[in-house]
Amino acid sequence: QVQLVESGGGLVQPGGSLRLSCGFSGSIFSIYAMGWYRQAPGKQRELVADFTSGGNVNYADSVKGRFTISKDNAKLTVHLQMNSLKPEDTAVYYCHARNYYADRYQYWGQGTQVTVSS
Repeated sequence: QVQLVESGGGLVQPGGSLRLSCGFSGSIFSIYAMGWYRQAPGKQRELVADFTSGGNVNYADSVKGRFTISKDNAKLTVHLQMNSLKPEDTAVYYCHARNYYADRYQYWGQGTQVTVSS
């Protein structure tokens, strides 16, 4: 089975930056569509950024120009670089994996807390 482990969350001032990482283990990394989601208190979980089925990058409008998703195939790792952070970015951030060939095989990491505050 697939296991996802997030790291890199923490407390940062508005305007600051954080880099989240997601380590992948199990199965074959290349057959999974990878992405990042977040969930703020009292809100629905929402897509932040992911790789589309065509291998392109998709971002939520609220983070375009500030966040960058990337992956390192050799290290089986997905990253989310977050710049110009705002208080409204405060949330638990989750790594997500979906099998390209079978939607029923989806996996979530445990989440990492990001808090943007003075």
